[in-house]
Amino acid sequence: MDAKAFVVAPKNYQRPLNVVGERITILASSQMTGGYEIFLQKGSEGSGPNPHSHPWDESFYVTKGEIDFGIGNETQTAVAGTLVHLPAGTTHWFRFGTGGGEMISVTSRAGASKLFAEIDQEVPADRPDLEKLVEISRRNGLKGPQ
Repeated sequence: MDAKAFVVAPKNYQRPLNVVGERITILASSQMTGGYEIFLQKGSEGSGPNPHSHPWDESFYVTKGEIDFGIGNETQTAVAGTLVHLPAGTTHWFRFGTGGGEMISVTSRAGASKLFAEIDQEVPADRPDLEKLVEISRRNGLKGPQ
């Protein structure tokens, strides 16, 4: 597949996906880039995924607020301007801090956009079905803590 140059302005953003309390906008899917994916992630205070790992690298650049990241057995608070990089297979989690936050994330390959779209379609944000969430996560290559 040949990727083509593109520009995504805010007026052209896709509808944000609701992923259990997070609003995730796909800025660039793997179909657009030919490989990696880019997202805008906004979360309310306390939202964020449980410990997990997946088969793609993932980097987060915090643009607003404070976000706590758990990486392995360590926890760090990332403020605006902080970059967090996680190689594929790294067990991690994050929680948006007081007042919520925002970050840009980049994955090394396809996978996350499909996962987020399936969660948005199949798991109601106001009453998340944890069994369904786990099923979708496993189907898309995520693993729980090792």
